[in-house]
Amino acid sequence: MASLKKPFDVAVITTTILRPSLKRAIQSVFDQDYQGRIQILVGVDRKDGDPGIIEELRQACPDNITLTVIDTGYSTARQNGGIYTSFSGGSMRTVLSYAANSRLISYLDDDNWFAPTHLSDLLQAVQGNAWAYSLRWLVDKESQKIICEDDFISVGAGKGIFAKVHGGFVDTNCLIMDKLQFHNILPLWCIALVEKGNGADQRISQALIKSDRPCGFTGRPSVYYEFLYKKYPIITKFLRQKGVIE
Repeated sequence: MASLKKPFDVAVITTTILRPSLKRAIQSVFDQDYQGRIQILVGVDRKDGDPGIIEELRQACPDNITLTVIDTGYSTARQNGGIYTSFSGGSMRTVLSYAANSRLISYLDDDNWFAPTHLSDLLQAVQGNAWAYSLRWLVDKESQKIICEDDFISVGAGKGIFAKVHGGFVDTNCLIMDKLQFHNILPLWCIALVEKGNGADQRISQALIKSDRPCGFTGRPSVYYEFLYKKYPIITKFLRQKGVIE
């Protein structure tokens, strides 16, 4: 594994409950075509799955990558007895963002995965910018089949179905930022937008978009985003309009 003694070119931050898909997510970082120094930070929020996954990943870690694991032994998310409203790891994303030994930080949920060019695309796009983002593929959680390219949700500032309400949207998994330029927004990962506990990603997206700091764009999808689209009527409606589902 790469040395921790000097800053990395980029960090990838993942919070997990140790579901089996964590292996696929982290393996997709191992498989990146970028050969520079990468730090992966994994924060264990809850141990629903097999803790042995972590050791398997350590053994498979390439020489240019370091795997840093933080396991507090408790969850900071309110739904699990903690105090922070975000159900996606409580304060873990904030903690890992500050702990990352890199100015450039990106994120990956433990049920999603990157295309091999994702980090190299983002690192090119963020040059001269404060942050950057890619597009994504929508993947049906049940069938594991790609539904379509997402050209109506996570599409950036002033675009998509969230343009009027939130000024646009960029998904967590699609972005990279220079954390020294956004030091004060990182606590927003802890704070849900709605009572159910979700929406911290929308808070971060809004803060980035409203910052008016220069933003780069890769112009192509490089994230595979898994979800149950049937749970979201508005998304189901758009998918039907696009003719990709019946």
